[in-house]
Amino acid sequence: MSSPEIVVDLEKIASNVRALKALYGARGINIFAVTKAVCGDPNLANILVNNGLNFLADSRLENIKNILDAGVHAKFLLLRTLPSEVDAVVKYTEISLNSNLTVIQLLSKAAVKVNVVHKIILMIEMGDLREGVMPIDLNDMVRKILRLPNIKLIGIGTNLACFGGIKPNARKMRTLSSLAVDLEKRFNIILSIVSGGNSANYNWFTKSEVLGRINNLRLGESIFLGRETLERKPIPDLHTDAFALSVEVIDSGVKPSIPFGESGLDAFGNKPVFEDLGQINRAILAIGKLDVQTDGLIPPENMTILGASSDHLILNTHEKTLEVGDRVTFSLNYGALLSVMGSQTIIKNYVNTNEYRPILQNGRGERPKAQNAFSNHRD
Repeated sequence: MSSPEIVVDLEKIASNVRALKALYGARGINIFAVTKAVCGDPNLANILVNNGLNFLADSRLENIKNILDAGVHAKFLLLRTLPSEVDAVVKYTEISLNSNLTVIQLLSKAAVKVNVVHKIILMIEMGDLREGVMPIDLNDMVRKILRLPNIKLIGIGTNLACFGGIKPNARKMRTLSSLAVDLEKRFNIILSIVSGGNSANYNWFTKSEVLGRINNLRLGESIFLGRETLERKPIPDLHTDAFALSVEVIDSGVKPSIPFGESGLDAFGNKPVFEDLGQINRAILAIGKLDVQTDGLIPPENMTILGASSDHLILNTHEKTLEVGDRVTFSLNYGALLSVMGSQTIIKNYVNTNEYRPILQNGRGERPKAQNAFSNHRD
C-alpha cells in the first residue's frame, strides 16, 4: 500500500457519540449529528445511528443519498437548501434549515406536488453574519411561512462561530430562547426544536446553570475530533485521535533551508518566506494540496511542515532521518478532515471493527440500494 491512507477508528467515534449523547442528553439537549465533515461516509453514518443519533444533518444532498443508498436508516436534516434542488429536498429529507422566504416558498410548491409536509427550522441572525433572518424581520417572516401549504415550522435556530467567529455565549442563547417564547405566544404555535448552534456551544453549555429553551445542537467536530471549536480544546473523556493520516516518504536527504537563486512567486501565486536554519534533514511525502488542506495537518512532535506543492509535502525532520518508504502519521484539524474525506486519492481504512463492520460494496463497487429507506421516517 503506497497511497496516502486515512485510518478511521470506528470504536473511538462510537465512544465519542455515546459520551456526547449522555452529556447533553442529561440536560435535555438532543443532538443532530453533522456528517458533512466526513462527506456523508456511510460507515460513519452507521456508527452514529447505531449509537443513538437517529437524525443526521448534512449540507449536501449527494451525501444524504450516499447514506441512504448504503442502507443506513436515519432521518435527515439539510443544512443548506439550494433553490434548484427543492424537489430532491422534500424527497430525501424530513427537515431543512432555512432563512430565505423565496426558498421556503419553492419548498412549499415542491411538497405540494408530492403530497408531503416538509418541516423547516427557521434560522435567525444572531451576529455571525452567515445565514439567518434579522430579528426585526422575524415576525413578518413567520406570518408568511405559516400561510404556506405543506410547510410546517417546527423550530428556530442560529449558527455562530463559523463565518464571523461570534461566540454562542449566555446572552446569545437567552435572546434565542426569548424569541422562541415570543413566537409561540404571538402565533399560538409550538416550536419543538430550538437549535442553539454547534460544537462551539460546549463552553456555554458547561458554564450555564440555565439553558432556557435551547434543546438541540448540531455537532460534527465534537463527535469526530473530540474538541470544542472556540479554542479547539479537547473535551474531557472524548477521543481526539479517531482519524490518522498515514503518508509515504518518497525522498529524504540533507539540503539547505533557504532556496537559492532569483526569487519569484510559488506555484500558487504566493511569495514564500523561509527561515535560515542552515542545512536540515528534509523529507518529501507523497501528498499535497491536491489531496488535503495541508495547513490543517499536525505532524509528529519531532517534525515540522515546511510547505507543500500540489503533490508533495516537505518536512523538516530535525534530528530524525527518514528513509524512502517510511510512513509518517499526521493528526488532522477540521479543515484537513473535510478535504481528506472528500479526496478520491486517499484510501479510507476502518479499524477496530470487531463490533462495527464497514458497509461492504458489491462486486461492481456500488453501494447496495436501500429498500424503502424512507418509508418508516415520515410522520
